[in-house]
This record gives sequence, C-alpha cells and structure tokens, in this order.
Amino acid sequence: MTNLAHNLAASAARDGTAPAVRLGDTVVSYAQLDVASARVAGLLRNRGVRPGDRVGIMLPNVPQFAAVYYGVLRAGAIAVPMNVLLKSREVAYYLRDSRAKLILAWHGFAADAVAGAAAAGTDCLLVTPGEFEALLGATTPQDGIAERDASDTAVILYTSGTTGTPKGAELTHANLDRNAQVAIDLLALIPGDVVLGALPLFHSFGQTCGLNAAIARGACLALVPRFDPQAVLATIHQHRVTIFEGVPTMYVALLAHPERAEFDVDSLRLCVSGGAALPVEVMRGFEAAFGCIVLEGYGLSETSPIASFNHADRERKAGSIGTPVAGVEMALHDVENGIGEIVIRGHNIMKGYWGRPDATAEVIDADGWFRSGDLGRTDDEGYFFIVDRKKDMIIRGGYNVYPREIEELLYEHPAVREAAVIGVAHAELGEEIYAAVALKAGATATAEELREHVKAQAAAYKYPRHVWIVEELPKSPTGKILKREIEAPAPLAG
Repeated sequence: MTNLAHNLAASAARDGTAPAVRLGDTVVSYAQLDVASARVAGLLRNRGVRPGDRVGIMLPNVPQFAAVYYGVLRAGAIAVPMNVLLKSREVAYYLRDSRAKLILAWHGFAADAVAGAAAAGTDCLLVTPGEFEALLGATTPQDGIAERDASDTAVILYTSGTTGTPKGAELTHANLDRNAQVAIDLLALIPGDVVLGALPLFHSFGQTCGLNAAIARGACLALVPRFDPQAVLATIHQHRVTIFEGVPTMYVALLAHPERAEFDVDSLRLCVSGGAALPVEVMRGFEAAFGCIVLEGYGLSETSPIASFNHADRERKAGSIGTPVAGVEMALHDVENGIGEIVIRGHNIMKGYWGRPDATAEVIDADGWFRSGDLGRTDDEGYFFIVDRKKDMIIRGGYNVYPREIEELLYEHPAVREAAVIGVAHAELGEEIYAAVALKAGATATAEELREHVKAQAAAYKYPRHVWIVEELPKSPTGKILKREIEAPAPLAG
C-alpha cells in the first residue's frame, strides 16, 4: 500500500519550516502545504469525492496547485490536471472522458471552466486567492492519507492529441513515485536546492521533475505562472535558483533575451532540457552564456515521463538523449539503415490509456514494450539519439528526410532564432521540403540566403526548396513547436 502524497507528509515531518513552494514574495512552508492538502482532502470528502473518483485540476503554476494536487491524492482520488487555456468544449471533453466528479478551476479562467463543467454535468469549484484559503480554513482536515495499491492510478494525463482526440495516460502511484526518485538522483537534488517551476504543472515534465521531485526531496519550487524570459531571469536572480528545467524554446528565448546580462544567474548549478530535441548550437550557446551544464533527457507522458538522460558524472554527447535511466530498458524496433522506432520498457510505463484498451494495445505489446513513435539511433556506447518523430519524417522522391537534421543546419546560421521543417504534398515527389524560420531580434537574413546555407551542407534531396520568414512559430502550452499548425504561404503551396 502506498500513496504519492506520503512524500509531502514525510518532507513536512523532516523540516516543516523549510520553504516548499514560492511565488514572488509568497512562501509556503512544508508544514503549511501539508495542512492545506489535508484540508483540500477534507473539502473533497465533504463534496462526495471518494477514493478512485476523478477530480479535474485546472490551475496555473500557483501555490494552490500543489495544495490541490496533493489533496486529491491524499483523499485517494485520481488527479486530472488540465491546461488553463482549454476552451469550454475541450474542458467538457476532458471531464466527460474521465467521468470526473468535480473540477477545481482558477478564477481567472472561470468562464470556460464553468461552461465546460456544466456541459459535462460536473461540479465546479472556483479557486480564488483569499476566498479559497478561507474555505479551507473552515474545513476539517482529513486525518491520515488514503492508502492505495502501488498499481492504482494516481494521475490521468491527457496527451496533446496530435492524432485524433486526446487520450488519458493512466500513471500509477508507483510510476510517479519511482520517476520522482529517478529525477532526484539525476539532478542530485538536496533540500537546499531551488528548482525553477516555469514548466506547466499540468504537464508530466513539470509535474514529475519539478513538483514531485522537489517535494519528495524537501527542496523549494520557485514558480513562474507563465513562461516569460524576463520573469524567469528575475526569479533565478531573486530566489537564487539552482536548477532550471525547460524545453528547447525556453532556452532559445533566454539566450536571445537582450537584458540577460543584467541578471545574476551564478546560482545555477544544473539545467535540464526535455520535451523536444535541443539544437546543439543552442545548447553550446546557453552553456557559454550561463556558465552551467545542460543535461538533455527524453520521455513522454506515457513514460511518467523520464526514460533516458545524460548524466552529470558521465560523458555528455551533444545531440544525445543519453542512456536509459535505472530500471528502464530502451531498444530500437523495425531498424532500417541504423534507424528504428524507440521502444521503452520498465517501471515508468503507464498502466494504459483511460477507457481505451484498443489504443493501449496499439502502443504496449505483450512483452511490455511501449512504442514511442520516435525514430532514433544508438552509438557503440549505448547512447540514444533522436532522429525525428516517426510521423514528421518527410519522404521526398522516395528518399527519407529527417526534419531535425535540416533544422540543426538552420540553427547554425547566426541570424536564426527558431526553425521548423515540414513536408508539403507534392504531385510528383510525394512531398516537398519547406522551412519556416523566425529570426533573432535585430538580425537580418533572406529566405534565399538561408536556403543556400543549408544547400551547401546537405545532400541535394534534403535542402528546403521553400523557406519563409515568420515572426513566431506556433507553440503548445509547454513550448513545443507545433508543426501541424504551420501553414505554408499560399504562393508556395502547390
């Protein structure tokens, strides 16, 4: 029997006065967070929530997220974290699909939360600073923590739905607890560390490597409600952040910030990147500018999320996602010319997709191997390298072209801030290669210049025939570039 919420209780028992979560000048100690979570559990019980029930959490990166998250778990219920930017139709889908009993939603996003909950027939409780704390203060805290089986579902994380409707990955108490311990070991976390919480807590990366790892170790999570490079730099400076966790677009934005030299970032000990491949040029530039090493890792919502990582005490290989973490196996299936689909097996693999046995069977085979949908290769020392998403691969005239390889070349151009390479349907070739590029502030480059830059370094069938300059590339709430939302300009298409 176990419960992920035990980690909070244990850290509070060790040092209740230590800061658990902070946002600006607001500091919540471990003792305060533990009591708040017990009161949330009591509030849920009073509203009819029982062990195994699903509870939606639609909160931004604020201290109340931690109290609600651990309160839901403490009550023995299943947390269903949701993006605060969801529209009412999407809110209704998540609540209906998970059959949630209740949703706790941030007051600033009340309209869509209330409308979506009403459409789904789910109770909605708005979380408004001050009012929520008063409500908790009048609630009898739940004594003790509901014991669950290690294999019981703790959290349902909805995948971004790049194909079809979003599916809920069921992560167990054992999945999340073990993965938080993996993160603690990788980061060499100690109670005095301050982890930057700019990654959304509703997402697996921010939840496991940020919230759950920090809380389990007794470290402090310094929150940034919405990623903004100025706010991140100010938080690192003000709170002496020691560990920065981000996705590649965050590294790009921080590196390009014109005033970054005005902030003291000497406290940074370690930076980790995940969520998408970090361009090698960005990694090198960031390490030189910020004076700390960047470890790149890899994982998915379905893998809790950490599957592989570079290790601070071993050789780091630029462009590599490192080696499988303790207790996890990785391999390549359907290998062709050294490249195959990455498959993963171990303690981190989800229980399955909520209510979707067919979808689960498509990605987890009888031997427990999870199909990632990512194409990779390995070197002689067992380091893995992501080549591309399986579905992003472009087949031009019968030749396989991996967009990431071309993007790496574009990032080497001094004017390029961000780049995305996509395939566009072509009557004769099947697909043609297009590239959308955002330039650094104050930099100039023509589409023709960028095209020639790649053409000089890549095989004739690989370089982008069409390049266009954009102000910004579309991104997901977690900062991933969304290739499916990139539209080639009309004159180029066809």
